[in-house]
Amino acid sequence: MPARTDSFDLSRLGLSSGEGRSLDLAVPMEPLYFAAQEYSPGDDAQVSLEVSRTTGSGFALRLRFEVGLHGPCQRCLEDADAEVAVDAREIEQPGSGDDELTSPYVDGEELDLRSWARDALALALPAQIACSEECRGLCAVCGANLNEDPSHEHERPPDPRWAKLSELKLD
Repeated sequence: MPARTDSFDLSRLGLSSGEGRSLDLAVPMEPLYFAAQEYSPGDDAQVSLEVSRTTGSGFALRLRFEVGLHGPCQRCLEDADAEVAVDAREIEQPGSGDDELTSPYVDGEELDLRSWARDALALALPAQIACSEECRGLCAVCGANLNEDPSHEHERPPDPRWAKLSELKLD
């Protein structure tokens, strides 16, 4: 069983320039709020962390994991599950003077795994979480679930361009 951790001390690996290691870790995940709805990842994320030492005192980092989210369908509000695969990379090259080579998740040699995993998951989310690809959603007029009654429809309102004709009195 992988070790459970929020952060990881990169100096523990004792890597020299060009060396790398791969680690399996369990990172606690909190519920995400997406489109004002809560999506729960359930248990810890089982992550694969790859760490390589770059020239100087930097690191090349890769984080990979899959997580199942559970919450409401964004079309019909029924229960929905989404499997999200995450593959994120970061570079930490201190003293380079380039913001692109500085990771916000590394402080000294301490890697904030929990924040990185959460942000990477948020970036990997699909545009919509739906109960199925064929989900028809809710009726815009009355809110009925269109998956339960595919033939659901309402009488069309009269064309407003003809509204004055209804005021005519033909007696």
